[in-house]
Amino acid sequence: MWAIAMGRRTIITGIGHFVPPRVVTNFDLEKLMNTSDEWIRQRSGIVERRHVEPGVGTSDLAYEASLRAIQSAGIEKSEIDLIIAATLSPDHYFPGIGVQVQAKLGLVPIGALDIRNQCSGFIYALSVADQYVRTGAYKKILLVAAEVQSTNLDYSDNGRDMAVLFGDGAAALILEPHDAEDGRGILSTHLFADGRHAADLWLERPSCLDKPCVTEELARAKKFFPYMDGKNVFKNASEKMPDAVRIALQHNGLKVEDVVLLIPHQANDRISQMVAHNLKIPLERVVRNIHKYGNTTAASIPIALDESIQEGRVKAGDIIVLTAFGSGYTWASAVLRW
Repeated sequence: MWAIAMGRRTIITGIGHFVPPRVVTNFDLEKLMNTSDEWIRQRSGIVERRHVEPGVGTSDLAYEASLRAIQSAGIEKSEIDLIIAATLSPDHYFPGIGVQVQAKLGLVPIGALDIRNQCSGFIYALSVADQYVRTGAYKKILLVAAEVQSTNLDYSDNGRDMAVLFGDGAAALILEPHDAEDGRGILSTHLFADGRHAADLWLERPSCLDKPCVTEELARAKKFFPYMDGKNVFKNASEKMPDAVRIALQHNGLKVEDVVLLIPHQANDRISQMVAHNLKIPLERVVRNIHKYGNTTAASIPIALDESIQEGRVKAGDIIVLTAFGSGYTWASAVLRW
């Protein structure tokens, strides 16, 4: 058993993100399916998203984001002693992207751990990394969240409700121990799940329930595209994310008024606005960038955090709260003092 050092917290010493250069607007999608810019904006707040070019995988985006985080931290990549990767869209069914990022960075043989909690994946991964750092098991962890969803969406009228929502992107953090008594760091993380609703938002196939797991019949039935019960997901996300924030604030003896920035998972701008309304937090303190990137799943929160830092919205000592909801159902929250 590792002993947790008294007063030790985990801090973010570097951060970076990367999105593919190819911009896909709502008007581009109008050419592929029966939809419109107005329809997409009204229902999601999305104006454009990024899509990879053929042959570019999730691990490629993760690698680029990792390089930026390493540079931001001012460290040598050889100092990293663990990689944690969060994604629902690995390059291959297995292995996960953790080992691929490790190989591309030339960091053999350090450990590479994959977290599969979809839209909540970043906060789940942050929670795992925080425990490792606090116990002294690892000193410099690379946490990378990345997604390529554009290659497995149904760009027909049947699939438009999902196809218009998602984009590709990645973000990465360097996490290190912090022993100074200044209150900085990850204050707490809170994880929740309800597997009874797994089929509300899932990728039904391929599945080990089938033998063989890939057939022409399943392909024709479009079982390999993601499915979402939009009404149930919307309702639960709008309720569970504020609940998770309240639990996190109460745990740390904080009030909504103490929160300088709330960064929700960028699933739908209407959800973000409802979360803000539920918590009675002014919209100007809620980070919303879904109009530029769409839903980048596990990568959405760290991309938004990096952009907020670049825009000067984050200052030393600020309380930042993260919250997510997604497939599983899973949901989560985290409180940081910058």
